[in-house]
Amino acid sequence: MNRRNFLTLLGAAGAGGTFTAPPVAAQLIRLSGDLSEIAAPVWAAWKEGYLQPDGRVVDRLQQNASHSEGQGYGMLLATEFNDHDAFRRMFEWTEANLALRRDMLLAWRYLPDEAQPVPDRNNASDGDLFYAWALMRASRRFSERRYLHRAAEIAQALAEHCIMPAPNESLGLVMLPAVQGFVHDERVTINPSYLMPLAMRELAATTGVSALAQCARDGEALLRLLAGDGLVPDWLSITPNGLVPAEGFSENAGYEAIRVPLFLVWSGLGQHPAVEQMKRVYERTIRPGAPVPTVIEPVSGVVLEVSPDPGYRALAALVSCAGQGGEPGSDMPAFDPRQPYYPATLQLFSMIAVNEVFPQCVPI
Repeated sequence: MNRRNFLTLLGAAGAGGTFTAPPVAAQLIRLSGDLSEIAAPVWAAWKEGYLQPDGRVVDRLQQNASHSEGQGYGMLLATEFNDHDAFRRMFEWTEANLALRRDMLLAWRYLPDEAQPVPDRNNASDGDLFYAWALMRASRRFSERRYLHRAAEIAQALAEHCIMPAPNESLGLVMLPAVQGFVHDERVTINPSYLMPLAMRELAATTGVSALAQCARDGEALLRLLAGDGLVPDWLSITPNGLVPAEGFSENAGYEAIRVPLFLVWSGLGQHPAVEQMKRVYERTIRPGAPVPTVIEPVSGVVLEVSPDPGYRALAALVSCAGQGGEPGSDMPAFDPRQPYYPATLQLFSMIAVNEVFPQCVPI
């Protein structure tokens, strides 16, 4: 496999460092090893596009907001790209602006144009999970013990406040989307894409919070059950009698559930039924130059929305390759910093998954 080269096209920088021109410069990057050495231009482009100097990760399509999820995502990327300066700035901004709760978890959203930038102090458990995971990995990468201490605080708080037995006992433990608002009588509403098995297992092993590992195992089984009927949906509710649609939430497999196969593949579960179900959709819909499905009706597989952003094509390429048993090569595209923050970040996550788990899925 000596032809595993990752073709990355970076846009030309305009005035003030913003990317204004189409991708024009080609650079071959060998994707096997330390990403800080082999893919530094991609990380530099991501930072310039979505990270402010003060450490705030900005989602311009969401009112220029910042989320605990985005801060955790960015800090994990900074760790993978060995950028302690960027990590520290994101960590310090997050602690100053989102670490406002008494239970050690983070407020979920920051709105810069509001008189009160954090109007809702409820948390988002996936943001907390990725934040703790980033801190745990950073404690090793940068030899900073304080990061591990903070990761352990969050892991314990997640176990105490966001992990509980499902109303249907056969489903084991589930992770609530937040501390407040998702438990009603005997019905619990969950978001399957908030499960990241690898993050949960690594945190459990490092911090001793075993509930995270048990929740990961039970979550993988729940995803397998859901995949028996089609794609995993964005949201669902659990009752003592089983699984039902989540009233008031998306029943489609959309921009949230699109992360489910990515996180499973990244966790080494490329043959999981939820990955196989999404692979089948991609097999019949992905065409060269055509937009990629982003919102799909779970049972029928009817595509409701598509996107031309390369981040979604990168994710589809990873899922398609890993889901076929890791045969060499994939259709992963070049990184384009003009795309929105979310698909750009999913594209870098796909790169990390390839580098860590499925090196045979690098484009040939």
